Amino acid sequence: MREITLPETKPASEWINGRALQKVSPRRKHARAQGRFFAALDAWAQTNDCGVVGTEWEFRIAPPGEVRRPLVPDVAWLSYARLPHDVLEETDYPLISPDVVVEVLSPGDKASDVEEKIRVYLAAGSLVVFLVDTDARTVTSRESENAAVFSFDDLVTHASLPGFVLRARYLFEARKPNA
Repeated sequence: MREITLPETKPASEWINGRALQKVSPRRKHARAQGRFFAALDAWAQTNDCGVVGTEWEFRIAPPGEVRRPLVPDVAWLSYARLPHDVLEETDYPLISPDVVVEVLSPGDKASDVEEKIRVYLAAGSLVVFLVDTDARTVTSRESENAAVFSFDDLVTHASLPGFVLRARYLFEARKPNA
């Protein structure tokens, strides 16, 4: 199978729409949303002993009939059902898409690039892609056939994550120090 490989960069680079794009270093709101989504998803995965959650984790993904390419989701969960624990522990770059992807939108993201990443993840087997918009303060879940928007006061849930609940406002609110 053909594979596109990119040189190691910091931040990481991805192959999107036929070109290499280097991720941008996250700003405060992006970093907070990414960290908090990771923390909630990781706690859920550990409680259920059902897989591994990571941030900025490179996957080498090939939708059916397409070239394999690197994508680096902001947060990803890969289940033990799709990649057993022992195999996962020995795998730096999974050759499958994560079950769940979280992408926190950055100011410079082009809509066509975001849509291409969603297409690739879902075509390669991801169950859901969550798009976090820190400016609009929304979370959108995208599946092959459906989309749902969770606003500031909503609880973010998804059928592929039984028992996972995240209050959207947690991703966007800064905690105030005690007076």
